[in-house]
Amino acid sequence: MENTYLKATYFIDCDHPKVVRYATKITAHCNTAKAKIIALFIAVRDGYFYNPYHLDLRPQTLKASNILTRQSAYCIEKAILLCAAIRAVQLPARLHFGDVKNHIAVDRLLEKLQTNVLAFHGCTEVFLENRWIKITPAFNKSLCEKLGVPVLEFDGTNQAIFQQYSNDGTNFMEYLKEYGSYDDLPYARMLLSFKENYPHIQFPDNLILEL
Repeated sequence: MENTYLKATYFIDCDHPKVVRYATKITAHCNTAKAKIIALFIAVRDGYFYNPYHLDLRPQTLKASNILTRQSAYCIEKAILLCAAIRAVQLPARLHFGDVKNHIAVDRLLEKLQTNVLAFHGCTEVFLENRWIKITPAFNKSLCEKLGVPVLEFDGTNQAIFQQYSNDGTNFMEYLKEYGSYDDLPYARMLLSFKENYPHIQFPDNLILEL
């Protein structure tokens, strides 16, 4: 395994003291790589409420060390934080992005986006048992219960990506397009994807968007 996915980058600042303390504390009781990743997955999933309505797209605010200080985050932010936390305990991780269709999007989000496509959805990939595994910490447990979808769990072996079905058996999420995997956030590509998918949305000069 090349050490590219262990290094600190601009957004995945896994060497920042705050990130190191966070990851070390959460994994203090863990004796295996698998146990550490599961613990960090749960911590990021449930420690930050999923909020897609406030997008602060300034580069400095998308650094893991800054995301760590908040109470809510959207999928890209949570993927960055999880990736950084995993690297902070010396385990390889990277980011993966794709467009997903949300079949049960709430009315407010549908109204703002004018589509049920969530562009450039971010997840984390971890290297375990000689293969890359996708894990998505986006939806916290309390939100899943509110939406009537199963809580997404990671067992350390199988992929944990968006739930395909809700509790009543109807479609919930599906992937439409994949952009690939990256050692850091492809910032320019992310902005381009947002502007291509949501041409009606005006992005302010300060890059702070309230939907």
